[in-house]
Amino acid sequence: MYDIKWIREHPDAFDRGLKRRGLAPLSGNLIKLDETRRALITKLEQAQARRNAASKEIGQAKAKKDEATAQKLMAEVAGLKTSIPEMETQEKYAIAALEIELAQIPNMPLDDVPDGADASGNVEHHAHGKKRDYAFTAKQHFELGEALGQMDFELAAKLSGARFVVLQKGLARMERALGQFMLDLHTGTHGYTEVSPPLMVRDAAMYGTAQLPKFVDDQFFAASTALIQEISGKLAPSLAGKDLEQRMFAEFFDASKMWLIPTAEVPLTNLVRDSIVEEAQLPMRLTACTPCFRAEAGAAGKDTRGMIRQHQFTKVELVSITSPENSRREHERMLNCAEEVLKKLDLHYRVVTLCAGDMGFAAQKTYDIEVWLPGQNMYREISSCSVCGEFQARRMNARYRTKEGVRHVHTLNGSGVAVGRALIAVMETYQQDNGAIAVPEALKPYMGGMTTIERA
Repeated sequence: MYDIKWIREHPDAFDRGLKRRGLAPLSGNLIKLDETRRALITKLEQAQARRNAASKEIGQAKAKKDEATAQKLMAEVAGLKTSIPEMETQEKYAIAALEIELAQIPNMPLDDVPDGADASGNVEHHAHGKKRDYAFTAKQHFELGEALGQMDFELAAKLSGARFVVLQKGLARMERALGQFMLDLHTGTHGYTEVSPPLMVRDAAMYGTAQLPKFVDDQFFAASTALIQEISGKLAPSLAGKDLEQRMFAEFFDASKMWLIPTAEVPLTNLVRDSIVEEAQLPMRLTACTPCFRAEAGAAGKDTRGMIRQHQFTKVELVSITSPENSRREHERMLNCAEEVLKKLDLHYRVVTLCAGDMGFAAQKTYDIEVWLPGQNMYREISSCSVCGEFQARRMNARYRTKEGVRHVHTLNGSGVAVGRALIAVMETYQQDNGAIAVPEALKPYMGGMTTIERA
């Protein structure tokens, strides 16, 4: 979320930043909306002041036995009492109109973010390790998992539909081991505080980290039976399916429904929502290993085989709450923490700096870590580390206290890393010629003595 005052004072810089995001100039329209808002506020304040002054003048007129003046003033006050509620409604609509526009504008890229419209404009930052050579044709993870009898997509489809998986035996153990290994590394070595957050959050939390309202189609929400019955009763009985869901969101945005988190970034970052923390508490470094839920609305036809793109997956998230002066340095530190996971697993990867047109909505700058998958013979994203500046903090009203006053915090988030994709990378990297999966040294303490995963 932007500060409209800053946009008024720096319209050209604002439009230049958005142009790098592929957007047309927006400052003119926003400033007009703000002028309307400010004019209505002024008009309302003047009307309220006049109502108060006229009320006092009525008493003075009556004290002087000036009944004609008193009656005239009483009529004026009555008229103001009628018009002021209308002005208040107009003011609320003007404020909402501006906020709605501001809420749908992405963060501006930092100066050192490369230009570009899509992933082709991303720039490799550095790489670690080398691609392994195999004396056999490397298989993809789903070929390996299905041959082991421990990765079942058909069984998951019976339970939940497409883009789900059932893991069993050694692969289920390895998925758990990866999450535990990452948490131990980030808490024990990197100084993050482990958090076990709720997996369902309210509208305000999703708005704070910018999943709402722009990306509502990518989210899953859960509503109680009572709420659904209440909503259904108020809507046409013939509405069903997707239409009903759309109407439910449009008409009951503030109702008591809960959103399934798309990432632990949402609850972790919102821990400081509507609060003022002391400067001495910064940086706050938080981590969690949680299931994540995404509708993957724009993923039709993409990665339909395997675990690359699923509705439910596990991820270890890293979140930092820091001061503006330290946020860039914290970004580099977070990247190093995420990289250390892959280094200890001895996985080959590269780091790319995303171009302005390929960054996430809330990011000022993003590093993607792309792990090498021998079975796919390509790099795939396994972590994104982003610095967001005060973009989310303004939406959350998250601040910190300094000697000079109160300021908005800066927020950062990153995957440390995606557990499902780490499992894929380990399976494809450590596959053996007989289809077994060797257990990486870093995971052996978590595998109960298991050194390879084989078909029973």
